Amino acid sequence: MNAWDYKYADFAHSPLMFYYEVTQACDLVCKHCRASAQPNANPTELSTVQSKALIDQLIAFPRPPVLVLTGGDPLKRPDLFELIRYATAKKLQVALTPSATALATSSALRSAREAGVSRLGISLDGADAKTHDAFRGWQGSFDRTLKMMDNAVELGLGIQVNTTITRRNFEQIDDIAELLAMRGIAMWSVFFLVPVGRGVEEERISADECEVVFEHLWRHAQNQPYAVKTTEAPHYRRYVLQQQGNPQSAPNAQTGRSVGHRAPLGAGDGKGVMFVSHTGEIYPAGFLPLLCGRFPLDSVVDVYQNHPIFRALRNPDRLKGKCGDCEYRRVCGGSRSRAYAVTGDPLESEPDCVYLPTHTPQECVL
Repeated sequence: MNAWDYKYADFAHSPLMFYYEVTQACDLVCKHCRASAQPNANPTELSTVQSKALIDQLIAFPRPPVLVLTGGDPLKRPDLFELIRYATAKKLQVALTPSATALATSSALRSAREAGVSRLGISLDGADAKTHDAFRGWQGSFDRTLKMMDNAVELGLGIQVNTTITRRNFEQIDDIAELLAMRGIAMWSVFFLVPVGRGVEEERISADECEVVFEHLWRHAQNQPYAVKTTEAPHYRRYVLQQQGNPQSAPNAQTGRSVGHRAPLGAGDGKGVMFVSHTGEIYPAGFLPLLCGRFPLDSVVDVYQNHPIFRALRNPDRLKGKCGDCEYRRVCGGSRSRAYAVTGDPLESEPDCVYLPTHTPQECVL
């Protein structure tokens, strides 16, 4: 089954994206790190046998999800390629998010591809070395990141570039977009900071500035040779709809063709998304630290389908404040992670959205 056949109705029973944090070990010291990663692995992280048992549970979902192996730096896990081979043998689509360190060699990426990885997630947080390296806490990370992209293209791996927007790089949106236009990537995912982990020390941009970023992203979505999406900023969908656009698939001005299909509108934390930590803790998302179970004691299928927090997050009529009144609540819904980080309630209004609902009875659907 192609994961991109996933439909809105599938939210109720199966995540589209399943993030497994295979380790918290990482040699970078990123300013926004959700995991507050450390150089060495936690001795209680899931074993190889337990990790394979977790993968076995994924194929029990009515629609098996895309498995994203993340961290920390997954390349620091000795059995990484064994786990990739095991997952792909189970017919799961596997993506990998390696850190830009000395471990991310061309040989390592080739081994990942041969094991079955189809796409890499690579982080780029500045248009120049000074900005990016300061953000990542490692001099040379910028150059390593660009080299990783080149190696991935040579290997035929799809690339999603992840950029976290903060006060540090807010003015570099266009420069980053143009830099990526030359790198052969498939998608640019722009992440809007959630104050968790080390990210509490970073300054996120204002709600008005989010709208400015949206304007730039929508322009690039129509003109760049790659798809553009946001992470933890579902209100970008509202912005695109207000421009009479389709936030799932923007027409590329260079080719006239669509440049990528997305998850159904409305996907978000706990709603098409699930996260399991390196020690088996089950969360609605990596940025939403509401513990809902612990693998292997709890089934990830049962938690996703039946846990009260997951069920509440999938019900737009449970949203509070202006998000609950908003006609875009089913296609947007706001960042539940940011709402929780700022207010302590995952169902409260999106803190970084300027839009005021019209209170019209008709809901916005695409």
